[in-house]
Amino acid sequence: MEKEAIFAGGCFWCIEAAFVDMEGVLEVTSGYTDHYEAVKVVYDPDKVAYEKLLERFWQQIDPTDPNGQFADVGPQYRTAIFYADDAQKRAAEKSRDELDRSGKFEEPIVTEILPVGEFYPAEDYHQEYYRKNPTHYKLYKAGSGREGYIKKTWGKD
Repeated sequence: MEKEAIFAGGCFWCIEAAFVDMEGVLEVTSGYTDHYEAVKVVYDPDKVAYEKLLERFWQQIDPTDPNGQFADVGPQYRTAIFYADDAQKRAAEKSRDELDRSGKFEEPIVTEILPVGEFYPAEDYHQEYYRKNPTHYKLYKAGSGREGYIKKTWGKD
């Protein structure tokens, strides 16, 4: 049975691209929810645990920035995990708390954990932007500061 997870991590182009190659992920859609740019990840819980999706999400963002992500500033670019049920809420809170206690960040984690609202798919030109416009996408990811931050913080792309 398929499940859904919704994450807001700044520009949805980068968050969408981060999930598409994960085993067990069936579909990733860029869109909007509760005035955030977000992605909806449809996944097979028999092949990938929600906790693995959370781990991948945390490794794509600066969870200490309350004003947006990297070059993108504004409330629509803030980070959030939108939970669909109590199990997702508990898993999200646990992962946030563990990351906060890890000492990886000097500032507190400000990523919100919120009940999911209505999800609206973004316009077609935003879907699979990383694939349709690879040169611009790579320049954007590097130029925004996201790529360097990920490498510095996690030691990988």
